[in-house]
Amino acid sequence: MTAPSKLTPGDSAPEFTLTTDRGEPLSLKELRGRKVVLYAYPRAMTPGCTKQACDFRDSLASLQAAGYEVVGISPDRPETLAKFRERDAITFPLVSDPDHEVLSAYGAYGEKQSYGRTVTGVIRSTFVIDAAGRIERALYNVKATGHVAKLRRELGLD
Repeated sequence: MTAPSKLTPGDSAPEFTLTTDRGEPLSLKELRGRKVVLYAYPRAMTPGCTKQACDFRDSLASLQAAGYEVVGISPDRPETLAKFRERDAITFPLVSDPDHEVLSAYGAYGEKQSYGRTVTGVIRSTFVIDAAGRIERALYNVKATGHVAKLRRELGLD
């Protein structure tokens, strides 16, 4: 497998309909007219992914006040996402992409470096999608810790 093709600002955000942590479908189309922060993370309930989800949770009010909806996406099954939501009081939708189709479409699944080895998996990434469904920012290989604060600064929210 080669490195995934990455999205760039101005690209159309790939459409999706995925199952949420509540077992309901969520479509990107449903969010049209609002700005969306879609973030891809490797695995629910791991230390880094928990830190990142909690940072988004703690910043949700200010992001929503600025017109952003937050959605997390991972290969985890909806049942696992529900446990993650309940355990860590996650207050935004988490969507399940077990086949990696949507993650791949966003360039967030493929070869990556992990502890000096090349592995295939989810590339921790964040996408800011404008109200018309276009990529405003595509940030790849982001750090779990400190990323939300950096994103808030980039979006002028601090």
